[in-house]
Amino acid sequence: MVGYDPEAKCVSTVEAAAAGSASGFVTRVLVSPLDVIKIRFQLQIEQLSSRTPGAKYYGILQAVQCIFQEEGLGAFWKGHVPAQFLSVGYGAVQFMAFESLTKLVHNVTSYNARDSFVHFICGGLAACTATVAVQPVDTLRTRFAAQGEPKVYHNLRHAVVTMYQTEGPRTFYRGLTPTIIAIFPYAGLQFSFYNTLKQLSEWMIPAEGKEGGNVKNLVCGSCAGIISKTLTYPFDLIKKRLQVGGFEHARAAFGQVRIYRGLLDCLRQIMQEEGLGGFFKGLSPSLLKAAVSTGLVFFSYELFCSLLCALKNTDSNKRKES
Repeated sequence: MVGYDPEAKCVSTVEAAAAGSASGFVTRVLVSPLDVIKIRFQLQIEQLSSRTPGAKYYGILQAVQCIFQEEGLGAFWKGHVPAQFLSVGYGAVQFMAFESLTKLVHNVTSYNARDSFVHFICGGLAACTATVAVQPVDTLRTRFAAQGEPKVYHNLRHAVVTMYQTEGPRTFYRGLTPTIIAIFPYAGLQFSFYNTLKQLSEWMIPAEGKEGGNVKNLVCGSCAGIISKTLTYPFDLIKKRLQVGGFEHARAAFGQVRIYRGLLDCLRQIMQEEGLGGFFKGLSPSLLKAAVSTGLVFFSYELFCSLLCALKNTDSNKRKES
């Protein structure tokens, strides 16, 4: 169902965008707590160890307890409104672009639109398109998730106005370069591995009914998410560090802060002060999030597409009977 299939496709590009939006919405609600923890880990300068002086967070369970005690249950959904705009918009643009690109490949080239290499290229390009479209919202989401108490930004409107007046319009695109560099292989690998794993699972264990197919979609999506996230994780960390540039005063309560003058300066400082392991801070919650979110995205996308197909077939049958 993911990607153009001339033999089985029954969902239009617009319907793919709707299914992608719905998939993003459902997934964001469920994975927001993991995202907040991941961002907190990524932005911490100190080592993630209880033996490191000044380290605020050093484990997933400890971070959960600390955030809950200091900021309450709602802290796990900090920045949820901009995050939902991000997920809904990203899902719509990504899947709409992916379906359009795979269809274009089928119509104008000799390549098979179901080939994993085609899915890698089209998935990467679709993700880059979606990233440019929603990057300002991603920056807002990161700022909200990163701030402690008292809050610097009271609501979404206050954040937009404050950032624009104090830092200028370019601040909404902080971290775009490493994001684009990372998102192409990350999303490309997601789509490619999902396609490969789906074909492998169909060969090894033929689906027995609709439920069996849904479980496979979830498992294949989760595995694709883990593989792609591990391979591209350092760029995600660098993006988060750059996105909170100019926002250092709001992070004083979390420990040390650093000012980065760009991608290369960020790379240099992390390597010098934190070592190679610094590029993988927050990997554990990130992998957990990637497994859950990617599995849910592909699972719910295919589910919504199937529902749309069923509705279209029902309407078509009714018109024929009448």
